[in-house]
Amino acid sequence: MDKKANNPILEFFLAARVIMTKDLQVWLRQPVMLVATIAPALVLLLVEMLAAQAVGRSPVALVIQDGGLQGARMAQAIQDADVFRIQQVDANKAQALLKNLDVVAVVTIPADFSQRLRAHQPAVVDVTVNNLNLDFTNDIRRAVPDAITRYYAAQGDQSPILIHMEEHDLRQHDIQMFQYAVLPVVLLVLTISGLISGGNATAREWESATVKELLLAPVPGGAIVAGKVLAGFLTSFALGGLVLMAAYGLGWIYPQGIYWLDALLVVGLTSLLGASLGVAIGAALQHIMPVIAVSVNLAFYLFFLAGGMGVLAFEPVWLQNIAAFLPLTYGNHALQMALFYNSADLLGRDVLVLGISSLVALVLGTLAVRRGMAK
Repeated sequence: MDKKANNPILEFFLAARVIMTKDLQVWLRQPVMLVATIAPALVLLLVEMLAAQAVGRSPVALVIQDGGLQGARMAQAIQDADVFRIQQVDANKAQALLKNLDVVAVVTIPADFSQRLRAHQPAVVDVTVNNLNLDFTNDIRRAVPDAITRYYAAQGDQSPILIHMEEHDLRQHDIQMFQYAVLPVVLLVLTISGLISGGNATAREWESATVKELLLAPVPGGAIVAGKVLAGFLTSFALGGLVLMAAYGLGWIYPQGIYWLDALLVVGLTSLLGASLGVAIGAALQHIMPVIAVSVNLAFYLFFLAGGMGVLAFEPVWLQNIAAFLPLTYGNHALQMALFYNSADLLGRDVLVLGISSLVALVLGTLAVRRGMAK
């Protein structure tokens, strides 16, 4: 007697492997599914990139009318502030740039700036701001006083106002606005990939009527679910790994040593969560096109509600309260700690939430498939 034939555990894994292999082969033959997975995230990433370029460093026209030493020092302080995109022009050109919305402000160092300082008289730096947008306006209002402070600090003991500046960073790296937006987009890719892969593989069984063959096959229902979830998990995990490697190659993330493993663990759990939810959606809808529409919309809602467009701690309280119940929130935090700061801060909490959420999604997927087959 063949021992393999009487081993239910072995039969379970063999059946799951066969179903997984079949679903992976079908997925590879349908590149349109890969496009449907990647395209929305790429569009969002492009939007984030353009937004970061627009608001990260405000375009400013600098007019230097003073030819003295103090005027040159003030101009250098404004340029060294690294919060402006400076165009050094004359007064007429600056007004034209401001009128045409080519710059958001004109900063003018007047002709008597050095003279007034030598005479110990109040000296003025003129700032003209086009307050068409509060974000731009506030950037200028904060940045110009900061540049003036740096001007006095750079003079040391010769400054009429003694200023000593010290900066103690809490983090090892300064993360640019666009970089900060990359990791939520990675989670978005994983979620969409898992939902579409698992959902389409499951819905296809009903749409092509092959679900009847599965019902007649001598395999447990759990093996069918496991095979489909594994197929969705592998495609999502592979895609997530490629995206992380691309981000690392472009210098957007800085993981070192064991923190790569932390990041891959989070990617794996998020992939499992997405694939399990996808199987549940596919069994519930039983048609491929509705599965794609629901999957993409659900992924984007989860992305936005988990604070994907900004720093969650600074978002409205109602959004923070909602985000506390979404697993992507904890996945995003874990990836930030591992890939930006080489830290395992609250990793146990994040992994626990993702793990429990994945198990709940797997149970939902199992129940949905069994209910669909029972009909």
